[in-house]
Amino acid sequence: MTSIPSPKRQFKISLRIISLIILAVLSWFIVVSCSNLNARQDTVNLPPDQITDYIFRIIKSQRTIYGKYVVQRLKDEKVLNATENWQQEHSLPLPAQMFRMSAELASENSPFSYGSLSTWSLNDNHQPKTEFEKQAMKKVVETGLPVKDIQVKNGEKYFTAVYPDKAVSAACADCHNAHPIHKQRYPNKVFKVGDVMGGILINLPLDRG
Repeated sequence: MTSIPSPKRQFKISLRIISLIILAVLSWFIVVSCSNLNARQDTVNLPPDQITDYIFRIIKSQRTIYGKYVVQRLKDEKVLNATENWQQEHSLPLPAQMFRMSAELASENSPFSYGSLSTWSLNDNHQPKTEFEKQAMKKVVETGLPVKDIQVKNGEKYFTAVYPDKAVSAACADCHNAHPIHKQRYPNKVFKVGDVMGGILINLPLDRG
């Protein structure tokens, strides 16, 4: 008699499948949009800011779905758990960790990259570093709107965009507010649903053959 996987097993398998599909779609879109192959005359060439808009929509949908329909459900229904030390505790990664792992995989061996920035970052690697990133992050927090421009990094020209990264669920805000590092570094900063918690940084390489 064929055994039926447990709900937890089914849930884990589904999550992996969803993640792989999202990464595949994102990788396909980047390759198609950024390639400079000699194409037919009827090929539509998209401007860099429109390309980063599309990429951001994919990234945002991934984070929103994971935050609202996975992590929030785990918190409300206690069907499993999502924790910072997910490998040791046999739980699921937090949205920020899921995002970082996806960004590292998508950016591997490629001039294209994306990642997260935050003035209230728990990880020093996600602090704004260049002058552009610092000024862009400041504007994104103040206005809630994306900031886009061309910058040169290590002699390479990039079209760079920073989009607002908002708390899409109570689980996102509560997790940051309760974190020991957040309490120590930013004791007066309390996030709520809808607040801009940081930025999504996209670096699109230009002038590449």
